[in-house]
Amino acid sequence: MQKSELIAKVAKTTGLSQADAGKAVNAVLETIVGALKAGDKVMLTGFGSFQVRKTAARTGFNPRTREKIKIAAGKRPAFSAGSTLKSVVSGKKAAAKKPTKKAPAAAKKKK
Repeated sequence: MQKSELIAKVAKTTGLSQADAGKAVNAVLETIVGALKAGDKVMLTGFGSFQVRKTAARTGFNPRTREKIKIAAGKRPAFSAGSTLKSVVSGKKAAAKKPTKKAPAAAKKKK
């Protein structure tokens, strides 16, 4: 699916015009990019999270000459899929969460 197809699908689903849906999609993408640029992590519950990962400096080689070159440390964007997205794509049911034990409502008072 290309961006134009995504915009068309959003427009159809929400009842917005193509132009308004395009503005909404672009606003979401620009917000994610801006947050990553600032070093923040973007978490969309059930869908996944976007974050910036740092890469260490390393030694590589030029494939033509086989000459060793130094590759500087850097940053790269990364996406981790959420459990809901994983289960929908794989066709498996998501594992049910274990119920948590609640603290007793009324604690006994000492006299």
